[in-house]
Amino acid sequence: MISEKQFIYIAYNKPGGVICTTEKIEGNIIDAVGHPEKIMPVGRLDKDSEGLILLTNDSAVINKIIHPDFEHEKEYIVTLNLPLRNQFLKSMAAGVTIGDAVTRPCIIKAEPDTKRVFRIILKQGLNRQIRNMCSVFKYQVIKLQRVRIMNIKLGKLKTGEWRYLTDAELSELMEEL
Repeated sequence: MISEKQFIYIAYNKPGGVICTTEKIEGNIIDAVGHPEKIMPVGRLDKDSEGLILLTNDSAVINKIIHPDFEHEKEYIVTLNLPLRNQFLKSMAAGVTIGDAVTRPCIIKAEPDTKRVFRIILKQGLNRQIRNMCSVFKYQVIKLQRVRIMNIKLGKLKTGEWRYLTDAELSELMEEL
């Protein structure tokens, strides 16, 4: 009897300092999660960033989520070193030239009752994109936390903890792919 491969889908609240690689180096995400099965991160969060990252052993799902042509939403909460300006928010939303690339338009809004915090929804994932976008406007990112990938939300998952996706999350995720 041939058994079907059991796919694993994990939501992990990555702390700062963990590196999103499967390489056998100190501080890698695979060791941090400590799952007994072989899994891989779905995309990346830079070492200094924290928040939601998915891990799986389903390579087809990885490709469908991270490929830029599919424009899947990823949502972040960003804290800056200086107070937000309205022009900054408008310019960021329209797209920013970073080196040879221009970022796609995105959704961005200031968090209520804050001066230096905004929420941004991207449909692409360039290397250190948010940090580089902010840098163009002379802002420095103090804290960057991803809180959502498509329909999967970080919710109350504590830093450094992981959980399996629920059946409802997985069903909706597969519909969107």
